[in-house]
Amino acid sequence: MHYRVFYLFARTGESVSSASAVEMSAKDIREQLLPRLHSEDDFIGLIDAADNTLQVLCEPLPDRYWVELPLDAARASYGRYVSLAELSDLILGLPQVFDRSVIPGLEYRPW
Repeated sequence: MHYRVFYLFARTGESVSSASAVEMSAKDIREQLLPRLHSEDDFIGLIDAADNTLQVLCEPLPDRYWVELPLDAARASYGRYVSLAELSDLILGLPQVFDRSVIPGLEYRPW
């Protein structure tokens, strides 16, 4: 499965905006981008075929990542904390179009 990807890696200053998202396979995202999530300012965003976004934010605690499906109109998101192993499996198992059923245990959070 391929997605358009945007990201920021604070340590290196490398970034790609959502407007300039690059196409990558789920395998390449897992192998090339996930290992680069190190600081709480780092994030990865995936855009699916229907223009839905899934964001991955690095948390300050070791092996802890926040995965969310933002709802811009509601100024909120559905998300949950995952480990790197869970995140890796999640990325490889994503469908062509994201929805809340893809990630079990999501909680609603207003911004």
